[in-house]
Amino acid sequence: MPQFPRLWAALKFIAPLLLLLLLWELLVRSLGVSPRVFPDVEAVARAGLETIQDGTLLRHVGASLGRVAVGTLLAILISIPLGVAMGVSPAVSNFLTPLFRFFSVLAGIAWIPIATLWFGYGFGAITFVIFNAVFFVVTYNTLLGVASIPPQLRHAAASLGASKWTMLTEVLLPGALPNIVTGIRTGLGFAWRGLIAAEMIATNVGLGYMLFLARDFYRTEVIVFGMIVIGILWLLLDRLLLAPLERATIERWGMVRKA
Repeated sequence: MPQFPRLWAALKFIAPLLLLLLLWELLVRSLGVSPRVFPDVEAVARAGLETIQDGTLLRHVGASLGRVAVGTLLAILISIPLGVAMGVSPAVSNFLTPLFRFFSVLAGIAWIPIATLWFGYGFGAITFVIFNAVFFVVTYNTLLGVASIPPQLRHAAASLGASKWTMLTEVLLPGALPNIVTGIRTGLGFAWRGLIAAEMIATNVGLGYMLFLARDFYRTEVIVFGMIVIGILWLLLDRLLLAPLERATIERWGMVRKA
């Protein structure tokens, strides 16, 4: 057992990425690949340094993260109450389930064309796409979480005189919280992909637009650097925020025991 488990876990996580980096450099140089087809590591590093120095990277990253934050927050604020309502009311669930099954396959990228017609090119259209990517996943997971709470637990709380607000805040939401957090994590994954696609079409700032603009000028090194930034941002968001939150929530409400 390593003396420093966190360091060892980090090294195991980074090792495949370093191997990929090494293979990338070896293949590009040994095969003599044209920079316009695929750049080498040095060219990508130079392009990244340029975007950092002139401030364009910070501007694109800030725009993308802001859209994700707003779209996700709006989706959470609406989807959780709706999911709870569907979980406690069979009538509401039976009425809305066919609609959710229909629209869930359209969530995200499929909304880009009509979003640009409704909101124009910019913040509104992209936020709407992100909202749709998160909304259906979180609603459905909230429904599953509420439905998974044992009826005996609800009956016991009601027999002890729990009000509707107490039932919501101390039984339903805590019981459904692990599913809700899992839904948020999954929905954000869909939202991140939808964001990049939407920014290629519906805006003039953001990481997706950065890739699209670089393509027009055959700046493959900028395209690859942008792809790396997108991947790193998602890894950081998932591993430093979403995964610990999901794990802590599951441990907190007794689904697993902390080691």
